[in-house]
Amino acid sequence: MKKVVTFGEIMGRLSPPGYGRIIQSQSFNITFGGGEANVAGSLAHLGIPASHVTRFPSNELGKAAAGYYQRVGVDTSDIQFGEGRLGLYFVEFGAAMRPSKVTYDRADSAFANLDPSDFHWHEILKDACWFHWTGISPAISESAAQAVRDAIAVANELGITVSADVNYRKNLWQYGTSVQEVMPELIAGCDIIVCGKGDAEDILNIVPDGSTKSGWESVCKQIMEQFPRLKKIINTKRGQISASQNTLSAASYNGEKVLKSDTVEISQIVDRIGGGDAFMAGYIYGNLIYCDEAKSLAFGVAASALKHTIEGDINLANLDEIETVMNGDLTGRLKR
Repeated sequence: MKKVVTFGEIMGRLSPPGYGRIIQSQSFNITFGGGEANVAGSLAHLGIPASHVTRFPSNELGKAAAGYYQRVGVDTSDIQFGEGRLGLYFVEFGAAMRPSKVTYDRADSAFANLDPSDFHWHEILKDACWFHWTGISPAISESAAQAVRDAIAVANELGITVSADVNYRKNLWQYGTSVQEVMPELIAGCDIIVCGKGDAEDILNIVPDGSTKSGWESVCKQIMEQFPRLKKIINTKRGQISASQNTLSAASYNGEKVLKSDTVEISQIVDRIGGGDAFMAGYIYGNLIYCDEAKSLAFGVAASALKHTIEGDINLANLDEIETVMNGDLTGRLKR
């Protein structure tokens, strides 16, 4: 099977032990995470060849971050190393009515200061069947946005499926160019995007027009009219009962109709960071293995639900565990 290639920043993740708060902690657990890299890690764990492309500082933190993804099978041979720092983020895990909190310290990272010409996309993508990026990367810096632009152009040239979680993060767009000036051109080169109503309004100024019963379907129709290359728009829906208990479902629009998954209840959340990335990895897996949209959505939701029970950014759920949840068994029955 040809590989899935992802591109984006990886950061160090620091969190107090257990459910401690930063203000009371004297030590932190360290791991590494990044939206796109988490997709690659989850796919590699499921046996899909996956490669991640990024830029790290050429120091022990950069080596540790690369090694973290190598251990789950991600190909890191196209990662660049150079001057700069590793971006960080801090996570407090919430419980019951207290929400989890994320604090970023990622300014002026090695990734933000990358040189787009360092990435030789024809070589990187020559054995790929899928390229995935998110709206976080073009928000970080002008050079990162250019690297995404270059990668999409080559992927389109080579006939590679391009997907994106458009993922608008208002506070990241600080380099003098607005999201509305950058993202439409990048979305135009995509075959599949993850996009909800809020992102559509913030990025594309598209809002429900009343033409369909579902406001999201109305938004999808308008997006596809603007971007004719798009084949599918997908999105997840989270029900927030508490920080410890959520529900999760997903939907897909193919230009004609909306397809919805069943809803899965997640009754005891351990770590929700990376849940959306686990869904995307599961959805890509479904497209590559099942070639069936309903199964792809169901597999993605099951994978994401299980990720909520696993510490760290990467979904380390096994195939049989995901398929068990996908088939409706939520008992967590002991396996011997």
